[in-house]
Amino acid sequence: MDELKQTLKEQIIQELNLKEVKPEDIADDTPLFGDGLGLDSIDALELIVIMENFHGVKITDASVGKEVLYSINTMAEYITQNKPA
Repeated sequence: MDELKQTLKEQIIQELNLKEVKPEDIADDTPLFGDGLGLDSIDALELIVIMENFHGVKITDASVGKEVLYSINTMAEYITQNKPA
């Protein structure tokens, strides 16, 4: 799980072009939106693409997406529980 969280941080930084952010700057439980990392709705779409393209997991329900994309912890948990065999 720790390896997955580290990978997610690296993918988010690279795919969202967050040049000033390092993986160690993102705590596992820090909110990704708002006062946390400060991502916006366009970034949310990129996070969904990361989950689909890199981890084979789809989010089809917006209400589920809001919960799943809350933090690195919630993303990693969702991937672990829903990754295809």
